[in-house]
Amino acid sequence: MSTLAAARTIASAPSADAASDARYRRKRLTYRLVVYTARILIVVAVLGTWQGLSGPVVDPFWVSSPLAIGERLLEWTRDGTLAGNARATLLAMAIGLLLGSAAGIVAGFLLGRIRFLGDVLNPFIIALNSLPKLALAPLFILWFGIGLQAKVVMTALVCFFLVFYNTFAGARDADAELLGVVTVLGANGRQRLTKVILPHTMSWILTGLRLAVPYSLLGAVVSEITASNEGLGHLLKTSANTFDTAGTFAAIAVLVVVALLLNIAVSRAESLSSRWK
Repeated sequence: MSTLAAARTIASAPSADAASDARYRRKRLTYRLVVYTARILIVVAVLGTWQGLSGPVVDPFWVSSPLAIGERLLEWTRDGTLAGNARATLLAMAIGLLLGSAAGIVAGFLLGRIRFLGDVLNPFIIALNSLPKLALAPLFILWFGIGLQAKVVMTALVCFFLVFYNTFAGARDADAELLGVVTVLGANGRQRLTKVILPHTMSWILTGLRLAVPYSLLGAVVSEITASNEGLGHLLKTSANTFDTAGTFAAIAVLVVVALLLNIAVSRAESLSSRWK
């Protein structure tokens, strides 16, 4: 091959790579459009079938209809019912998630690194985690009433164990061989903690937090359904108790949307943390 031909080959390589990348991006964009279109068609088909069957085939008392649910959501939006109850649920969820996660990280790290303390307390923690959280709801109501505090405690308890066990496993699973190597190289206790143990445990903590975020909504809503004077769970329970089928489905729809947004936020945070790592 002549020098001129070789130079042309080298010069054309970047443009070939750019064309390949452009084709890949177009294919990926087309695929995503097809996926989103299919999802929209499924939703439209389900809602259309539901609307068509409600009345002529199935009594609306049992299944309501998408139009009736939409009207109820619009009514709740206009009179502030939806905003007030959603705010109450999200506040309890956020505070419970923060407190439960913080306690889980601290307890999990201490018990993971202090083996004697972890071995002593482990059976008690397992027993408490095995107890259905709903069974504790009446006790929390007796202690804290039906306001914000009971919901925060229930949510924090649900989040605590999810974060605790991941942190505990990460702290205890720190590479002993690597710790021995850095010790031989002259690292002190603080350096072993900051250079080896904490970075290793951090990925486990992030996994626990990703699990705790959606479950924090579950803890808040379950507490509101059990006994509360506000929140999306309270709205759901009130609608069901008054045989308001449209209101019941409307509350469920709002919870589905909130859960979906939480999952999207968690996925986004996971993507960002992966890039950071």
